[in-house]
Amino acid sequence: MHRLELAKPDGRRLTLYGRQPLPAGLAAPSPFADPLSAGPHLRWHVLRGEWVTYAAHRQDRTFLPPPEYNPLAPTTDPANPTEVPAGPWDVAVFDNRFPSLGGFVPAPPELIVPTASAQGHCEVVVFTQDRKTSLGALPLDHIELLLQVWGERTARLGAQEAIQYVLPFENRGAEVGVTLHHPHGQIYAYPMVPPVPERMQQVAADHFAAHGRGVLEMHVEAERREGARLLYDGPHAVAFVPACARYPYEVWIAPVRPVEGFAQLEPEARADLARALKTVLLKYDGLWQRPFPYLMAWYQAPTDGRPHPESHLHAQLWPPYRTRDRLKYLAGTELAAGFFAMDALPEDKARELQQVEVDLP
Repeated sequence: MHRLELAKPDGRRLTLYGRQPLPAGLAAPSPFADPLSAGPHLRWHVLRGEWVTYAAHRQDRTFLPPPEYNPLAPTTDPANPTEVPAGPWDVAVFDNRFPSLGGFVPAPPELIVPTASAQGHCEVVVFTQDRKTSLGALPLDHIELLLQVWGERTARLGAQEAIQYVLPFENRGAEVGVTLHHPHGQIYAYPMVPPVPERMQQVAADHFAAHGRGVLEMHVEAERREGARLLYDGPHAVAFVPACARYPYEVWIAPVRPVEGFAQLEPEARADLARALKTVLLKYDGLWQRPFPYLMAWYQAPTDGRPHPESHLHAQLWPPYRTRDRLKYLAGTELAAGFFAMDALPEDKARELQQVEVDLP
């Protein structure tokens, strides 16, 4: 992996990654000339016992730009700056211009609920220069590079004292709120472990204390033994519709051997994990014969400097569909109670995805 670090005119950082060496003469453009002047703050939710971030400046962010405007198109024209330069890079990472955490962090307001500064960091990860492709369509070595990038970004962000958790994710498609046409994802670095991974960490820690092994490690073994919901079963990685799926076509992807995060992956495991990820994404597109919208989140161990043998790097993918022609939205019991009601069996949805033929080199 080759890396080139640059600074944008508005003060944000840009890091370019490539499978081949990158020329040192590249410059970082920006559609914005002025530095950030507004930022987020945190407020305490008195009933849920958790922080909520408020970032009103995001109302002015880019949303679904028209086809003729492509803020990520590489250019060398100084009169038409974009977010990335022309050059032989494969993956680009830059600071989000409209962060929900970090950036310009003002003093929090004084309110009737506790408030705090929204420390943290938000980055945009551009998967490729080709805006007409998708993550699943990229070559395997390009996806491997992306996994390496996620590992390096996690290590860099997690080394900051204020950062406790790093979450890479992708929102794909207008149906799930994508803000750019270009294939891209984001990385959020939080000043605390957010509620969902915090709950999973607690479950994992309790299980490890009771059994001496991770809960996901043992579940992966069970899914591989049964085989009914497997979508990919490689020597180092696995993908399956979990028996406990809360959404139709929900898929989990994980290395077979537990690791705390991307940075701890051995090359063989990273390569197989790329194959598992590509297989799932191609199956999604193949089942519907269209670019399939989904949310994908990668869960890792907290970055608190302590060992987490209970943690197991993995992705969870949630497509928005209930059936082939009906969008899946959260119902009242799911949104209000957090109690999910599934009207489709994981085995049936796994069978549909299993029947989609995928050719990998």
